Amino acid sequence: MAEPYYSALQHLAETNKLLTSRSQDLSCKHFFSGAAAYIDKHIFLSISPVGLALKLSDEDCTALFELGGTQLRYFPKAPVKKGYVVLTENIVEDEEDLNSWIMRSIAFIEAG
Repeated sequence: MAEPYYSALQHLAETNKLLTSRSQDLSCKHFFSGAAAYIDKHIFLSISPVGLALKLSDEDCTALFELGGTQLRYFPKAPVKKGYVVLTENIVEDEEDLNSWIMRSIAFIEAG
């Protein structure tokens, strides 16, 4: 079940200029229903049946919720993954906008 999400994440990591510039720090792993990208062994991005999600500061999460982002739940009755936001399709499809949020996520993880 995780394979298509792992493949999608690998594709993103190989084609996104921001992520390819960080390839020495970046690793991708699959999990029960999706895949996650790590910087320095800390997750910052996941792709699953619910969409592409980023780990962000509370302030950035709030900003994305105002833009239509949603809380990350891997299953309908699962607990909310605090600090993560599932991005809207508009953001995912706009490489410049997506990269801006990815950069914020990486900076948040690195400041950790």
